[in-house]
Amino acid sequence: MTKNEIKYYSSLLKKKFREDEHKFLVEGIKIIREGLSANNWRSQCENVFVSHNFTVEHPEFIDELQNYSIVPVTISQQELLKLSDTVTPQGIAAVFKMPAVKDISPRHLSNGLTAALENINDPGNLGTIIRNCDWFGVKNILLSHGCADIYNPKTIRSCMGSLFHLNIYKDVAFEKEFVNLKKESTNILCADLNGEDIFSHQLTLPSVIVFANEANGPSENILSLTDKVLTIKKLGNAESLNVASASAVILAELTKSF
Repeated sequence: MTKNEIKYYSSLLKKKFREDEHKFLVEGIKIIREGLSANNWRSQCENVFVSHNFTVEHPEFIDELQNYSIVPVTISQQELLKLSDTVTPQGIAAVFKMPAVKDISPRHLSNGLTAALENINDPGNLGTIIRNCDWFGVKNILLSHGCADIYNPKTIRSCMGSLFHLNIYKDVAFEKEFVNLKKESTNILCADLNGEDIFSHQLTLPSVIVFANEANGPSENILSLTDKVLTIKKLGNAESLNVASASAVILAELTKSF
């Protein structure tokens, strides 16, 4: 691979270039495998780069790539480091094309539970919440404009491949969409420090559950459209729960009858 090609692909570590090129980098066997095994994403894989040591240590994965008609490009460890966001890369990286932006149809979201994330600007928290949604069977996620980039390498690592399993809508105008969803008899729920105990709430579908920035909480505009505010009862002395941790507890309770 030429120096210019390395420079081009390494630029995808920056959000501006990802958005300009509509491509992003993925590291590690597990996450790349998740992308290749997802029907909607398999054709989006543009390139797979591996180190020589990786090909020696993981011949079974090289064979697996051939099943997808992918011929990996072997590059040096130094070149691979330039494509990595981690200090100790696993020896494999892939480039995926971003899918076309999908329009939100209230009817598509009107038969189950949808997660809406408002201003979750920490990539680790965002990725973990996406992973939690995947675990609990929540297939649709709405992200406000203030959320971290789902293609940020830290977000991708945190969600551990769940990005490839779900319908994730970026830069959603929540007020407009919530008004449309309420017309479809969708309940808008919101997680906050003050509200009804989640363990006494009876879920009715369809519903949207909003998780907001833990430092600032949900915006007043969102609260004005909320049908019910839910909270996790505090028993100890901690000031608050991390939003990703809280999402796991709340999603576990809301989906217990699924």
